[in-house]
Amino acid sequence: MDFIFMLTRSDETVVDCLETWDAIDDVGLRHAGFKDVGADTATLIELNRRMQAGGVTTYLEVVSTSAEECLRSARAAIAIGVDRLMGGTQVDEIMQIIEGRGIEYLPFPGLPVGHPTTLGGGPTLVQEQCEEFDRRGCGGVDLLAYRATEADPIELVRAARRGTRGYLVVAGGVCTVGQIESLRGAGADAFTIGSAVFDGSFSPRKGHIASQLRDVLEATGG
Repeated sequence: MDFIFMLTRSDETVVDCLETWDAIDDVGLRHAGFKDVGADTATLIELNRRMQAGGVTTYLEVVSTSAEECLRSARAAIAIGVDRLMGGTQVDEIMQIIEGRGIEYLPFPGLPVGHPTTLGGGPTLVQEQCEEFDRRGCGGVDLLAYRATEADPIELVRAARRGTRGYLVVAGGVCTVGQIESLRGAGADAFTIGSAVFDGSFSPRKGHIASQLRDVLEATGG
């Protein structure tokens, strides 16, 4: 299972993301990303360049709440040059914007609301939406399982796994080894962590961000 380190706190890219990345680029991360808020596009272009130069698969996660802003974020993904775009629900429009750009799209299943985002909807809805996303040619899904307000997180992961043949990412709220093990058992391909690394809560007895990251990688077997 892949660990995607998000250079974010409270659903925003940290303002010193370039310095942060330079301080951890020897940890061995293979997947990393950022949100479309918190840093300007020029900074994100440079961050993405540095990540990809190190062989890292890069991700932009949309946290905008309006349709217009989500489509603007899709255009930003092209300008930034990320490998994968996650989030949003305007599937047809976003797929049209990124067509031919070499960017995989992983939309939100369920009913995402607000910022920071919470997730409404149950397993049946999630499975049905994942099946529809597959039919539309999406590369997978971005499931906010641990931000669910109406269902058990692991049941949502199992439902998404039944519904998609693509890359199943669980984003938001992952902060323990036990959660990672549960996600692996439920069929997730990857998970994201941002705040739990920056605030030190993943490994509370360790103080350096690199130590937090190494512990997360160890929990994945990486």
